Amino acid sequence: MRTIEIAGRLIGDNHPTFVVAEIGINHNGDLDVAKQLIDAAVAAGVDAVKLQKRTPELCVPPDQRDQMRDTPWGYISYLDYRRRIEFDAADYSEIDRHCREREVTWFASVWDVPSVDLLEVFDPVCYKIPSAGLTDTELLRHVRSKGRPVILSTGMSTMDQIKAAVHVLGTDDLLITHTTSTYPCDPGELNLKMIQTLRQTFPCPIGYSGHEVGLVPTVVSVALGASLVERHITLDRAMWGTDQAASVEPGGFERLVKYIRVTEEGLGDGVKQVYESEQVSLRKLRTVNS
Repeated sequence: MRTIEIAGRLIGDNHPTFVVAEIGINHNGDLDVAKQLIDAAVAAGVDAVKLQKRTPELCVPPDQRDQMRDTPWGYISYLDYRRRIEFDAADYSEIDRHCREREVTWFASVWDVPSVDLLEVFDPVCYKIPSAGLTDTELLRHVRSKGRPVILSTGMSTMDQIKAAVHVLGTDDLLITHTTSTYPCDPGELNLKMIQTLRQTFPCPIGYSGHEVGLVPTVVSVALGASLVERHITLDRAMWGTDQAASVEPGGFERLVKYIRVTEEGLGDGVKQVYESEQVSLRKLRTVNS
């Protein structure tokens, strides 16, 4: 059986789907908004919330740093924008406190080595490698050196690149998520059958990180074998930010969790049987031929 343990929960075949609300950068650098998103995720019944941590000076390509853009803070460079929406160690300390108070697991995608080191002091339950970091061998090795479970996202990647990353990470304590890095993603590019392809290729749990509009594909991913599902959460899809349009509002997230749990129950075990509830219909409707 392919399983991984995160925060005391077994994730994998024959275990409940691990549902993650991805806060990401939908907080727009506002700690109060982040707390509201955490609270909304808890109310929806998720298993964990996730944020993102990066060092702008390392993660913003040199040719994009001075590009100007309109933001809620005025017309500023892209590098300054990235700095505005990053939380520091003090902010993450408050997030950690808030999540403990709300009794919800939290972790983060780490985009560079210093970000790993900053979050390590919080004893994270796991790390996630974002799709942008899949080919960053230094980052992969540094994350793996911490001895924690790893979630690897696979957007913007070829199968050869995924296999190379898995070769570096190993398959122990690894979960791979299928995703397409378009926000929002057209249904024709979701390619949900890749979940089955990854299951056939790697001996570890496979998940799904969705960036589509709506809930149906994410629920379908569970039927296709996704052991973990992740969707961005937002207070309002009309809020400023690049990920908001591909996010799910609080009411939608409550429905998503409900639909996933109903789907799990409905999938059953694949063994045909005649249920006790069918006996009345059996006696009433079936004619036995002699």
